[in-house]
Amino acid sequence: DPLMLLRVWEGGMSFHGGLLGVMFAIWWFGRKVDRTFWQIADFVAPLVPVGLGAGRIGNFINGELWGKPTDLPWGMVFRTAPDALARHPSQLYQFALEGVLFFIILWWFSSKPRPRMAVSGLFLMCYGIFRFLVEFVRQPDPQLGYLAFDWLTMGQVLSFPMILAGAGLIVFAYRRNAE
Repeated sequence: DPLMLLRVWEGGMSFHGGLLGVMFAIWWFGRKVDRTFWQIADFVAPLVPVGLGAGRIGNFINGELWGKPTDLPWGMVFRTAPDALARHPSQLYQFALEGVLFFIILWWFSSKPRPRMAVSGLFLMCYGIFRFLVEFVRQPDPQLGYLAFDWLTMGQVLSFPMILAGAGLIVFAYRRNAE
């Protein structure tokens, strides 16, 4: 049912779906201001982790997207969880990785001249890696659960192509620049 993608009232937008919408908006805006998609994407990419980090703090405050149960000393009990178990504060892990560390990496990388597409490639690759890793301690979406092996989540399935695409863009950018 391809129209399912448009029914945001039945589930909301994940990062991956939002990324597709932003890519379309960048392409459309680029046409209006006579800039290429990659010029705009490389410029915007280092700023995105600030918004991602703020969103993860919002997830934490709202008590949503919590992690799996844990016995680690920093486990937290979320009132919105279906039980009173201490859980990984996965929103804070994501804030640290997708917000703080991601911003530092992209800001450092983009502070020197790089071939066109390299910054966007690093963005895709890093986000995919960070999200893939945090999914190991995050509670899977209740409507989906684990897709395979009692550990593979939809977030990981959607992040893996981002890792590959990001690495591919970086390789392509540097090879094209070397010619």
